[in-house]
Amino acid sequence: MSATDTGGRVSRFGSAVAEGWTRERFGLLCAVALVLIAFGPPFQVYLFTDFLVVALFALGFNLLYGYTGLLSFGHGLFYAGGAYGIAIVLRDLGPVIADVVGAGISPLVTFVVGGVVGLALVVVVALPVGWLSVRLEEIYFALITLAFGMLGYSLIIQDPAGLTNGTDGIIVLLGTVDLGGASVPVGGRRVYYVISAVTVVTATYGVWRVVNSPFGTVCKAIRESPDRAAALGIDVRHHRWMTFILSAMIVGVAGVLRAGLASVASPGLTHWSTSAIAVIATVIGGATYFSGPIVGAFVFLYIRWAISRFPALEAYWELFFGALLIAVVLFFKQGAVGGLHLLRDRLVGDGGAGGSDRGGGGALDADAKPTAPGEAAESGDDNAQTDGGDAS
Repeated sequence: MSATDTGGRVSRFGSAVAEGWTRERFGLLCAVALVLIAFGPPFQVYLFTDFLVVALFALGFNLLYGYTGLLSFGHGLFYAGGAYGIAIVLRDLGPVIADVVGAGISPLVTFVVGGVVGLALVVVVALPVGWLSVRLEEIYFALITLAFGMLGYSLIIQDPAGLTNGTDGIIVLLGTVDLGGASVPVGGRRVYYVISAVTVVTATYGVWRVVNSPFGTVCKAIRESPDRAAALGIDVRHHRWMTFILSAMIVGVAGVLRAGLASVASPGLTHWSTSAIAVIATVIGGATYFSGPIVGAFVFLYIRWAISRFPALEAYWELFFGALLIAVVLFFKQGAVGGLHLLRDRLVGDGGAGGSDRGGGGALDADAKPTAPGEAAESGDDNAQTDGGDAS
């Protein structure tokens, strides 16, 4: 058998794989996996819930970074805002809500009310912070968001208003719901996993709709060339401000889920090192792909869990992640998802089926892929950004 025949068979195999894994089938597979995980071992259910929360955190962060080119190191402020919002409601308004709606369903109602209050708190904070921050560019934007995040960290610890309980944080007890005489703990691992999964899937779909809307298209145009967008009559600062607020809201939802999962809202959520988790997950997965932060969060958490199983290595887990980040930056500049796209393109071949799949046939093409800030302008490729397609 000649090398040409072998290469042709590999190309046809790759084409069949790409054509077979449509978005619908890939989505169905993910849905089945989410259902099956609910019946797994308790710790794995908890770990996957943790992954969902971090994935939403990173996805919200990347809505700002990947689609406007603004790198924030202060998103932990909004992460903590959601967590403290629900924690304060549970602590101060829980008994009142129980008297109004009854003790049987009050924990669930209180959780929903707390989530809404936490989200409202995030919006109130994001409005002025975003308004000031988007007036700066590049490193100055990153520095001012870092400053706002650490300012929030300091205020939470000092607790001048007597709301945050200082360094101890606020204990989050979700309680139990009475369903037909059976007591169901809202914070139980399987129950909370279902709540988190539904919330994260819904929020992810919302982000998907935003980035593929006319608003998202304008944001991508601003990212590629703010001056050109302004020349076309686009209000650059306004769109960046709105994106900042939307990004903060998604991160705030993740913060609400984090408080319930960890059973505490703590000052550490505001620290810059927490904000860095979203940055790391996004870099690992690939900021230029919609699913990049999700894949990066999975890699981040599960590699860390694997390392923790070896006590001799656990103390050096930062070293392993440092090496991983260096490898990604040097050899996989578009992250893990970008590497998968490259592998798929090599299997499919440079022409023929590979070209047809870029219209959105393959499962991996479900990514709405923005290019890195300035990348399209430097390459001169007007098609570098295609919604739902692969420009790698």
